[in-house]
Amino acid sequence: MRSALLWLLVPGLVFAGEPVRPAKKIVLYNGRDLANFYVSLKDTGREDPKGVFTVRNGMIRISGEAWGGLTTEQEYADYRLVVEWKWGSKTWPPREQNARDSGILLHGTGEDGAAGNGWLESIEYQIIEGGTGDLILVRGAARPRVTVEAEKRSDGQLYWKPGAERVTRDQGRINWYGRDMQWQDRLGFRGAGDVEKPVGQWNRSEILARGGSLTFYLNGRIVNQAFDSSHRQGKIQIQSEGAEIFVRKVELHPLPRSQRK
Repeated sequence: MRSALLWLLVPGLVFAGEPVRPAKKIVLYNGRDLANFYVSLKDTGREDPKGVFTVRNGMIRISGEAWGGLTTEQEYADYRLVVEWKWGSKTWPPREQNARDSGILLHGTGEDGAAGNGWLESIEYQIIEGGTGDLILVRGAARPRVTVEAEKRSDGQLYWKPGAERVTRDQGRINWYGRDMQWQDRLGFRGAGDVEKPVGQWNRSEILARGGSLTFYLNGRIVNQAFDSSHRQGKIQIQSEGAEIFVRKVELHPLPRSQRK
């Protein structure tokens, strides 16, 4: 018992216990400070000398100036995650003229920064102009793996399509169903069928994580889905990746009863 308590109390040590499975709403961002999170940056680790992650007017401001992530202290599993966010106006080199870019990393595991740029090995809910809702497999010491229903379109890329052939991937990206095949990595890009709202307006991203299944929502619409994930628990990270983004809500909710184990 004494050794277990030491693992829990000594800063910097990782306690590999059971993940938290929400039985009621968990407010990860309290509107005042960054309790429940720690910083992980590419060049400075858990130090944030540039103030990449700050709280302003009740919102988390992620400047995007340095690459990294705002990471939960705890690991979680079997939840509905709600994140409300909007783009700011500032972008930074080397992506100053590229599409605004960020993301929510799910089931993060392993050493901080093992996937590069301060990020955990994980499965990403991509947030990028024109591509919000894409699923990206973020490699660390191992390759996360998922199975998806997807079709390969004329550009050679995979797009989520319910009822399509199931394929298993351990690298790369599965596009959300409506991603414009003429997508360009340029600032302000918008596709003809984008569900994401214009810059400056609030978006609501939701992720249902149940066992090996992940379902991605954007503004109330299902945009992507995966099954048989190799990663089923872990930390949650919100990325800093060259673009200013504001977050006003980060909450975990119990799964609907019909979707619990």
